[in-house]
Amino acid sequence: MTPAPIPHGEGRGYIIPVGGAEEKIRDPAILARFVDLAGGRHARIAIIPTASTLEDTGERYEAIFNDLGVDRARTFRFDTRADCEREDYLHKLERATGVFLTGGNQLRLSTTLGGTPVAKVLRARNAEGVPVAGTSAGAAFLSEHMIAFGKEGPSPSADKVTLAPGLGLTNRVIVDQHFRQRGRLGRLLAALAYNPFAVGLGLDEDTAAFIGPDDRVEVHGSDAITVVDPSDVEYTSMDSAHEHDPVCIIGVRLHILTEGASFHLTTRTASAPARAS
Repeated sequence: MTPAPIPHGEGRGYIIPVGGAEEKIRDPAILARFVDLAGGRHARIAIIPTASTLEDTGERYEAIFNDLGVDRARTFRFDTRADCEREDYLHKLERATGVFLTGGNQLRLSTTLGGTPVAKVLRARNAEGVPVAGTSAGAAFLSEHMIAFGKEGPSPSADKVTLAPGLGLTNRVIVDQHFRQRGRLGRLLAALAYNPFAVGLGLDEDTAAFIGPDDRVEVHGSDAITVVDPSDVEYTSMDSAHEHDPVCIIGVRLHILTEGASFHLTTRTASAPARAS
């Protein structure tokens, strides 16, 4: 699964994984910035609650986005793969100026949307400049390689994580969510040990990575993002580790980034938040 080609003269839209449990009422800063990128009061937001088993998930986000002043917020119920073939849904989805995938179970997203016209439209629209955001399970699904499930804990082991294909908006990151709250450093390290190409983004709750068209990751939210950069990894024992064995990784770099900090996925450089005057 690779990102869609960017049309000549266009810029890719923001890719916005959110760590889950984002503030929705008092100060929904993350959702408000997503709305601004999608067009503000002219925004037409497509909400995809496929990951959730709760009947009212889409309607709750419709109310939130309407309170933020969008032109239209619409829920698309892609409950089956047959739903993902409906021409009326696809036509309306193509007119969205922003797409938001809710939380739940990321395997519901990959098994329902994967390989369908809906996934193709989402990749194409993002390549044309439309921002695509996802929270919790929706965040995990955005990249090419998705953490399907795994074990919690600080240290990597050979059986710590299971990967699956994601939506494929980018191949530069692997995302994990509810990161510090659920102790998921070990499984993110294990995922990167399989192939130290992508950068790991461990998203705390109420914290988002705004990945711009220039591959710069901006941090917004009340907590932090753990950036795991394997570009200088000298050795990993993943190829010889047996089930339950700890995995040795030498040369990994780690950054803890808070509101206002950034990380560039191409140059692999981190920048601190600007000092308050």
